[in-house]
This record gives sequence, structure tokens and C-alpha cells, in this order.
Amino acid sequence: METIHPICCGLDVHQSSVSACLRRVTAEGTVSVESREFGTTVKELVALADWLVEAGCPIAAMESTGVYWKPVWNILSPLLDVWVLNARDVKQRRGKKTDRTDAKWIAELVAHDLVQPSFVPPPRIGALRDLVRMRTVVVQMRTQVKNRVLGVLEDTNVKLASVVSDPFGVSGRKMMEALVKGERDCKVLSEMAMGVLRRKIPQLEEALQGSFTEHHAFLIRLGLESLDQCNRQISELDSQIALLMEPLQEQASRLMSIPGVSETAARVVLSEIGTDMSRFGSAKRLASWAGLSPGNNESAGKRRSGKTCKGNRYLRRVLVECAWGARKTDTFLGRTFHRLQIRIGGKKAAVAVAHKILVIIFHLLNEAEFYDDGRYDYINEREQKRQEKRALKMLQRLGYQVVLTPAA
Repeated sequence: METIHPICCGLDVHQSSVSACLRRVTAEGTVSVESREFGTTVKELVALADWLVEAGCPIAAMESTGVYWKPVWNILSPLLDVWVLNARDVKQRRGKKTDRTDAKWIAELVAHDLVQPSFVPPPRIGALRDLVRMRTVVVQMRTQVKNRVLGVLEDTNVKLASVVSDPFGVSGRKMMEALVKGERDCKVLSEMAMGVLRRKIPQLEEALQGSFTEHHAFLIRLGLESLDQCNRQISELDSQIALLMEPLQEQASRLMSIPGVSETAARVVLSEIGTDMSRFGSAKRLASWAGLSPGNNESAGKRRSGKTCKGNRYLRRVLVECAWGARKTDTFLGRTFHRLQIRIGGKKAAVAVAHKILVIIFHLLNEAEFYDDGRYDYINEREQKRQEKRALKMLQRLGYQVVLTPAA
């Protein structure tokens, strides 16, 4: 097998240790391997960097193990080319897995160019990514807190969520705080309804009758305090994200011109892929990295399951949400969703439309343009024949004989 990188280093990174394997190919064609062990403190990582620079090693590669690769990246990346590899691409053979053999195996894969480096965002985009992902986690925590509070209310036979569309709105929150403070009279509680909710006062009186005890009040109080804390954290994160998004407002505006893409979704997309599309090379590679490309599984001329592979779950999740949002619009994406939904179902159609949205995002960022529905809303000859055949069959089932004549 041809050697592409004659000098390279494989790193097996752990929390407190790094196994390094330096692989060299001499002018005579012989391969020499040197292995060393280093710690993960700054002093030890600087020693690792000095060793690689002294040996003339231009490339060091490591598996993306949790967050343990980041300290190594911070020290080595200013001095040489550091590759962060997908764990699935460097999986070791069965029975051969030790720290030293893992590092040697990574060095072998890099030497023969059998792996590709993962996308590591620049510092500003990386900081934005950390904040946006943290916001996603806090929003999920807030949802869990709400579900726990509603579970406690169900345990007490208080059916507030059955009458109020948003139990954590102004009216619902006042009622829950009154329950925590000791108010049990359902008539007094129902009179706390505000706005249009006052029309449901009779239903509220029935829904607020229950066996609410002191320990339920304690649990509800803790839940409401956690909910307030999550709301404060989300507000602070939004402020910090807005500061980092100021230089990216133009790119965010381009993304928001796509049907179904909100401001929050645009922030997530930019934090995950950045603005420089040359890092991915093509829309197909970007879609594959995100886990939105159809899989290839063919044997003996038969195509098997074409389900998508694993990818960036943060990007995939938000793009699928955008696809469901685009479904409500009378645009190319909305019509594509409805057309696919009839044939393959809503969930698969959402993934397919999410793939199209990501391809559009690639072109908009790469070409510095805004979304133009006419650019994508066209019917090719093959699809036109399908639609004609489908329409003819429908009319024939209704008892009509139709002759197609092209319009002037």
C-alpha cells in the first residue's frame, strides 16, 4: 500500500495519559516506529510537542475521545497539523487493543491516508458552539422540570394541564404558587385566571379539586425554583450568544430567508458548521458529515436499507425541526415534504427535506446569496412524467378518458 505521509504520529488520548507512536519511512523504504508515554498536563504536552517538532513530524492524529482531545489540540495545533478522527474510522481490530497498539494503528491509517480529519471550528465559532449547545441542554432541563411538576399535579388529581393550554403561563403559575402557599379552595384558585382563561372558570373549579398535601407543595416549590433558574440561565446564554452572533448577522439573515429556518435554528447551524464552506468541499460531504445522506448498502446488485448514518446530532435535530416548519409553507420545500410524505411517511420525509435544506444552506453560504424559491422549484422531465402518469390513473379510476394536449 502506498505511503502518503512518510512521517506521522498517532496519539491515543486518555484523561491522564497520552500514548504516542511516531512512524517514519526512511529513504531505503524501511519503517521505524518509536513509542512514548506522556501525561496530559501542560508541561507533559509541551514535551510531546517538542519531541514531534524535533523529529520533523508534520502530522499528528488522535481519536475524538470525549473532551480529552481538546487539551492536546490546544498545545499541538499551533506547531503542526493535528487531525481529530472519527472513532468509527479508527476502530481497532479485535484482540489487538492496547494503548500502544491503538496509537500505532492510528499512525498506520494516517500514513496510508485511509482516514479523513474531522471539522474543528475556529475559536470564535467554537465558543459560539459551546454556548448554543449549553443553551440546548438547559432548554431540555427546563422541559424535564416542567414534566416533573405536571407529574406531581397529576399525582394530586389536579388536572390543571387538561384545562389550561400553558400551565406555566401567568394564570397557571399564580395558581401553583397559591397551592404551594397553602390555598386549597378551588373557587379562590379559579378566580386567579386572567384574560380569555376566565371563560373556563367553571372547568377550572372542577380541575383544581384534588388531594394536594404538604409534601406535594414542597415538590412543586422546588420545581418552580428550578424552572426560574433555567429561565435565568437561558436569558444569560441568549445575551452571550447575541454578542458572538453580531459579526455573523449577514450569514444568519441568509439562512433565515429559507422557509422553516428560524433565528434560533440559524444560530445552531452557524455554530455547528461555521461560515467557511471550503472546509467541507461540497454539499454532499457536508450532508454526510451531518448524518443526513442516504446510506449505501448494496450487495449482488440488490439495494438494501438506505438509512442515514450517524452524524452531528445537534445539526441533524435542528434541520429536521426546520423541515417540519417548512411543511406548513407553500414553497418548494413545503410541496416536496407533502409529496414525499404520501409515499414514505412524515418522519422519512422530514429527514429528506432536512437534507435539501442543508444543501441549500451550503450554497447560500458559499455563494453569499439569499434564498430564491424559483431556483429550486422546478420539475425535471422524469418527475413531470411521473406526475402525468399519476394524474391519468386518478382520472381513469374516476371513469374519464383523457387525452393530453400540450398547452400553447
